[in-house]
Amino acid sequence: MKKLLIAGAIAALTACNSNDTAKVESMKSPSDSASQQNVIYPYEIGYSSKFEIGDSKNALAIANLWKDWDNGTLSNSRNSFADTVEMHFWDGTEMKGPKDTVIAAGQKSRDNFSAVVSRVDAITALRSTDKNANWVCIWGMEKDTDKKGKVDSFYLQETWRFNKDGKADLVYQFSAKAVPPKK
Repeated sequence: MKKLLIAGAIAALTACNSNDTAKVESMKSPSDSASQQNVIYPYEIGYSSKFEIGDSKNALAIANLWKDWDNGTLSNSRNSFADTVEMHFWDGTEMKGPKDTVIAAGQKSRDNFSAVVSRVDAITALRSTDKNANWVCIWGMEKDTDKKGKVDSFYLQETWRFNKDGKADLVYQFSAKAVPPKK
């Protein structure tokens, strides 16, 4: 039985490594595919509809920033921010200023919690080809415990822009209350 499994695995690997042109061609996405064509949308697109996958180091920077938020060590992400940062939060509040001021305000807010635990459901780095701008989209859930022990959870979606120096300079944050399923 063991020899049969090994022979089957060798046959499968050989088939995968063959120069079967039809298989290779079928795996390619044609340059004239619908995803490459100009699409006419029923709405005027205010910013851009031309995106491609961006640099994953930007996504890593935001994932690290979320982890630093959880750990209460926001200053560890200082080098990920541009000199000036603009933030638009889920509740309608906004903040714009030097990164050290923004980080200090963020840390003061984080210090209101005894614990923060985030879950990342998806993250992707994007590049707007017509605007030559880099973005990261991240969404997940955050569970906060305040100093009195009250726990609150909510879903988060954030869209971060990176400047030409690879530093985050703008974020839009959206949130929804995490409601437990009804039994």
